[in-house]
Amino acid sequence: MDHPQSKSVAPEVVAVVEDEGQRLDNFLLARLKGVPRSRVYRMLRRGEVRVDGARKQPHYRLQRGDQVRIPPHRQTAPTARPPAPRQMFDSLISGAVYEDESLVVLNKPNGLAVHGGSGVSFGVVETLRAFDPNTRYELAHRLDRDTSGCLAVAKNRPMLVELHAQFRGGRVRKRYDLLVTGHWPDGLRSVNQPLKRYTLANGERRVRAQADGEAAQTDFAVVERLPEATWLAAYPKSGRTHQIRVHAAASGHPILGDSKYADRSQPASRLMLHASVLTLTVHGRRQRFEAPLPAEFEALRRAD
Repeated sequence: MDHPQSKSVAPEVVAVVEDEGQRLDNFLLARLKGVPRSRVYRMLRRGEVRVDGARKQPHYRLQRGDQVRIPPHRQTAPTARPPAPRQMFDSLISGAVYEDESLVVLNKPNGLAVHGGSGVSFGVVETLRAFDPNTRYELAHRLDRDTSGCLAVAKNRPMLVELHAQFRGGRVRKRYDLLVTGHWPDGLRSVNQPLKRYTLANGERRVRAQADGEAAQTDFAVVERLPEATWLAAYPKSGRTHQIRVHAAASGHPILGDSKYADRSQPASRLMLHASVLTLTVHGRRQRFEAPLPAEFEALRRAD
């Protein structure tokens, strides 16, 4: 018997007009509210979703005029989520490193997801939309929940499309600061190891360095050597999930506080990874945005 809140949705064809450049999986997730993420990705794996009659990978970028066929599915009315606290919205906006009529660059705190889902009631984008409903906030990119720092959020569709084009074209520059265990080798200035996603038995998604994975490169530079750790700057040349964390761990020097990719828990109050600098073009002008280092970095330095 069907759940009273669920309904069967017939096949439909969606003409993409204003979603050029958006990933196919994100396009589907935004339209299939109430459908589990696992079901959406199963649709894609099985070829149930068709773009102009052909199968496409989740990372396929939509083109203007694409015809997307969505198969029949059960859509459950989403349960009410606890509202985001007003204090969080005020903190995000007051701590922003830049804002104009079409873009805000936030200094995202550690521990806050960029969007809700997978057991998270709300994230950055839901909080912004809840307290400023007249603005169409859209994430231009992602940061891990445990990573702090610069996060660009578009406030309208043209800015989002422009930023996506810059990220895809390699025109965005990012610097991360991180603290890793032990003595980082003087000669290790770049890690070029393919990365592949996998899923644990409990459904949690992880990433590992693996020869048949997606190409990924991170450049590293030593900022300061501490007695038991090394302060590094990281410059990712690709944007894979957990890239810096996995490349650091695969090099034998996991990030302090990394509970996912260290062999044992590292002594730190948080994941010591911070998106310090984001450089991109805004309104035709190259701009550099910088998020101040969190207090935990300086505290750990003093402790050493």
